[in-house]
Amino acid sequence: MKIFKTIVLSSLVAMAMGAFSSVAMAESIDARISYAPADAIDMMIGELTKAKAAAAQGKSGDEVYKFIKQAMDYGKDVNANDVVDRERSRTNEVIKKARTMAKKNEMNGIDEHLDRAIKELGDIKGLI
Repeated sequence: MKIFKTIVLSSLVAMAMGAFSSVAMAESIDARISYAPADAIDMMIGELTKAKAAAAQGKSGDEVYKFIKQAMDYGKDVNANDVVDRERSRTNEVIKKARTMAKKNEMNGIDEHLDRAIKELGDIKGLI
C-alpha cells in the first residue's frame, strides 16, 4: 500500500507540473510567429536587400537600421542544427557591424557588409 501511495502521489505531481507548465501552454500563444529556417533565411535576405537598396538611395541611417534590425529578428528562427546555428552566429557578427554603421549614420562601406551577409546567408541555406 505504501508503494501504491508513492506511485499515485508522484504521478499526480508530474501531471500537475505538465498541466501548468509554460512549455505545455506555448502552442496557444499567438504573440510570436515561428518560421521554418529556410523561410527565415529568405526573409533575412529580403530585409538585407532592402537595407542595401535604401543605403544606395541615400536614405538615412535610421531607415537602413530598421531593415537590418528586422533581418536580425527573423534570424532568431534560424535554428535547424548546430552547424547552421554556428554559421548564423558568424553571419550575425557581419550584420551587427552593418547595424552599427547604420546607427552611426556611416553609409560608406555598409554595402560591403550587407553583400557579405547576403552571400553567407545563401551559403547557410545550403546547409539546411
